[in-house]
Amino acid sequence: MATVWVDADACPKPIREILFRAAKRSGVPVVFVANSAIAVPPGSNVRCQVVSKGFDVADNEIVRQAEKGDLVITQDIPLAAEVIAKGAEAVHPRGEPYSPDSIRSKLNMRDFNETLRASGIHSGGQAPFGVQEKQRFANSLDRYLARQH
Repeated sequence: MATVWVDADACPKPIREILFRAAKRSGVPVVFVANSAIAVPPGSNVRCQVVSKGFDVADNEIVRQAEKGDLVITQDIPLAAEVIAKGAEAVHPRGEPYSPDSIRSKLNMRDFNETLRASGIHSGGQAPFGVQEKQRFANSLDRYLARQH
């Protein structure tokens, strides 16, 4: 059975709750990878894997373990690109799926925005996380889980 890997350090709490319910309902294993422990439902198929602190330690662990057919939940575009290259799927916590076709342009846009920030130009960041983003994520997760059965 495929596994859902979560880049948990920046994962919004409402998304965690959706993942807890989905794991219980579907039986899919969910692994939260983080630099510090995250409370997960006891006796479930959800676990937290704590990794040492450091730049990209959690990301590298997800890349190491993710396999073809797994799903990775992350805001980190380079992480998404690496797991897609391994045959896994990836989705942003706001529900936007990453794809082999879109990941290159997302990496380019990320690099462009970093260049702007480094030169003192601020783009304003993302809109607040709300009901629409939560619903979009739940729908993306449901589509992934439906393909697994």
